[in-house]
Order: sequence, then structure tokens, then C-alpha cells
Amino acid sequence: MADVIAAIEERRTTVLYDGTRDVSDEQITELVRLATRAPTAFNLQNWRFIAVHSPDAKARLRAVAWDQAKITEAAVTFIIVGQMADETTLPDRLAPAVQAGLMPAAMVDGWVAGAASLYAGQPWRQRDEAVRSASFGAATLFYAAHAMGLGSGPMIGFDPEGVAREFGLGENEVPVVLVAVGYGTPENWPQKPRRPVQDVLSIV
Repeated sequence: MADVIAAIEERRTTVLYDGTRDVSDEQITELVRLATRAPTAFNLQNWRFIAVHSPDAKARLRAVAWDQAKITEAAVTFIIVGQMADETTLPDRLAPAVQAGLMPAAMVDGWVAGAASLYAGQPWRQRDEAVRSASFGAATLFYAAHAMGLGSGPMIGFDPEGVAREFGLGENEVPVVLVAVGYGTPENWPQKPRRPVQDVLSIV
């Protein structure tokens, strides 16, 4: 518990990276494994993580992301992709929980029906869920990177259509946020002060 709280209080947004230090494919895989522990509605797991790691891929991303230097200086930049909520994916997504004995098989149809009542024929809700799921995954990725001794920082400055084109996103996929990950330099600021809790909390 103390380690989790310390990570929340210590994490900072990294904007300056040591371009001479890389991360391995194994580290990238572990970061995404941890990021996908984040929650999603109905356990949809409606996300995809594109790890932009090679010099060529970094150059292509930088060209459609406002020419931000951190894309080529960070070890890797993740394109966090949300997928439009689709209840027909649920039987496959829930099958491991059924096989593990966590969920009765008879419950699956009810979850599918519940999801259909929320999303079927309602593209705005499907997109909202795509953005929510990707955001949860991105936030968890920040803390996974911190735990592995890496810095991270989100980026919203990019051309969504350009990213979709350059990296082959499907029609049901939304590029929600970019997350740079790598070894930060000492010049990065610590976490900036937050607004007082009394300004943002209402207990009712």
C-alpha cells in the first residue's frame, strides 16, 4: 500500500529524455501487460497499444504529432488506441473468467445483453467507452513505467487522422493519447503542486 501511494505522489510528467538510452522489447511487453490490468466496462478490454520504437516509426509519428522532439528522444512512444465498444466481443473476452471459475457461464449472456442495451446503435456511447478504456490503460501505463524506473508523459498534440493513416488503425479505432516512455534527464521538473482538495471535493 505504501509503495502505491508513494508512486502516486512521486510520479511526474517527463518531457526531457536521454536519447542515448533505449528499452528492450521485453520491457515494452511488460509495460503493456501491466497497463492492461486496468479496468474496462464489462471487461471489454477494448484497447490496443502501438509501441512506436524503431527510428523509422518514430519519424513517421513525429511527422503527424506536431513535430514533438520527445517522440524521437524517448525510448518508445505508445499510441493508446480505444476500440468502439462492441458487445459481440464479450463472449471471447469473458471466456477466461468463466474457465477460471470466476464467473458462471450462464451470466455471460446477461452481460452481453446489458452491453448491447448501452452501446448497440449508439456510436457516441461506443466512442465514449473507447476513450474511457484507453485513458484507464494510459494512466496505468504511467505507474507501470514509474515502477520500472522509467519516466513517462502524455501527449495530445497529434493529428488523429494522420496517426490512423500512418499506423493502420481500423474504422472502429480511436487514437486517444500518445504516451512517451524512457529515461528522463535531471532537468525534468518534479510533480507540480495540485489544487487544494477542498476546491475539488464535495462530500454529499
